[in-house]
Amino acid sequence: MTASYLNPFYFRALPWPLAVLLPMLLFVAGCQTSNIASWGQEESVQATRPPSEATRRPVAKAPAAVRQPEQLFNPVPEYPFPTSLPSSSTPSSPASSLPGPAPEQAALVPPQGAGEPGQPPPSFLKLLTRPPQDAKPVEALRSSVPAPTSGDIVRVALLLPLTGANAKLGQAMLNAAQLAVFDFAGKKFELLTHDTKGTPAGAVRAAQLAIGDGAAMLLGPLLSASTRAVSAAARAANVPVVAFSSDRSVAGGGTYTLGFLPSAEINRIVFFAASKGVRRFAVLAPDSVYGETIVNAYEGAVAAQGGILTQVQFYDPFASDFSKAVRSLANYGARRETLLEQRKKLEGKEDEVSQRALKRLDRLQTIGELPFEALLVADGGKRLQSIAALLPFYDIDPKKVRMLGTGQWDVPGIGAEPALIGGWYAAPSPTARGDFEAAYKGVYGKAPPRLATLAYDATALAAVLARAEGGPDFSAKAITVPSGFWGRDGIFRLLPNGLAQRGLAVMKVGRRGGEVISRAPETFQAASR
Repeated sequence: MTASYLNPFYFRALPWPLAVLLPMLLFVAGCQTSNIASWGQEESVQATRPPSEATRRPVAKAPAAVRQPEQLFNPVPEYPFPTSLPSSSTPSSPASSLPGPAPEQAALVPPQGAGEPGQPPPSFLKLLTRPPQDAKPVEALRSSVPAPTSGDIVRVALLLPLTGANAKLGQAMLNAAQLAVFDFAGKKFELLTHDTKGTPAGAVRAAQLAIGDGAAMLLGPLLSASTRAVSAAARAANVPVVAFSSDRSVAGGGTYTLGFLPSAEINRIVFFAASKGVRRFAVLAPDSVYGETIVNAYEGAVAAQGGILTQVQFYDPFASDFSKAVRSLANYGARRETLLEQRKKLEGKEDEVSQRALKRLDRLQTIGELPFEALLVADGGKRLQSIAALLPFYDIDPKKVRMLGTGQWDVPGIGAEPALIGGWYAAPSPTARGDFEAAYKGVYGKAPPRLATLAYDATALAAVLARAEGGPDFSAKAITVPSGFWGRDGIFRLLPNGLAQRGLAVMKVGRRGGEVISRAPETFQAASR
């Protein structure tokens, strides 16, 4: 497969006024033909089942807990990438040992043979020649750009929530998509915007309108229920869907999801921890669908690395106090009682050895080692902060137990809680995203939310496929090109089963932010060597 149709770099040759105005020519028409009533949103972001009192002990499932659909995301680990794909070979070392230039350097060079496995994927980095401070918001340019009249326009639809519970996120993702139109769209590319109305039914209606308008690809919806609802209509019309959900169950049958999969993050961090000698693992997770998903993935990843999952502790995600769960995880009552008994035995003795031992015990909270070397805390936000503060209180010492996290740790200010400092979590490399955040802030005057990169990458992907050498190509073969793409969160590729595979870095929590301690791979073949 040649890769010239995937390579957007010839767009760089246009004078910058044309490079900016021509893509907007089509974008404005998309906004005019959408026929949306109001901009709305879908269902809530995370479904949880009713809390229970169950405090669960080590799970006694076999390594078969790694489900069959997970095989394309090889649970041993996210690195190496799956041997069933053309770019794979044999397992090797962690991503930190990968050779090659830094991501920002590789991305600025037009790739050679980018359609072939192992070659640098097409870059989605900024191609605008104007500095961010001189860039004007998209809205300010609309009135000066006439609508396109050509009959061979390539239409792609963006389905986002723009009112309702997630309206703020939906608007930010639209902003990011507009930046991608500026950066990558050809003069015959038109981005239609449609509202999901905040419900699966609204998403279906939006998809029907988009398909009726001639959309060749649907970008979105945001969440799983809406994505599942639109898939049937899109499949019937032979229109691919690139959604933003992180629910693997919605993928397949022409529906692809760009969302960050918890299983991929778990595989990466467990692989890295095992490579550093960790063998005994524990997990503290919410008693919810998300929590069970995390525990299942964690159990399989630990078993695949030859480790032992010694303890599983769930907690009520709706609780205001997590002391009971943390205390149980720490086996604090028994360890504290052992300490008090030892003190009592020594208090009646007056010899020097006993007195020195008593002084040592006075400095301790408990006696007895914990049965794990690493603890995964599968949460984020205020709950994570509350839980982390309780860990030292119940004598789970972060200096002795390595704290592990999921992608929910990939937020600013994570190091504000001292117990998390030094913890490890897997996330996309921050390099490319940093450039995106600067560009976004330069145009819109504020920082983008974390998920805005998904909308940018999806729109850039659509714009690149629309400019294929032999004409627009939205086929499964083009979408699932083995070399993948280089987006605002590093390399990614869409697999035939509809899931997104990403190159993830391992980050270490610091007081001022995350620090990369194991680099993300720069090509998928490099990761499989």
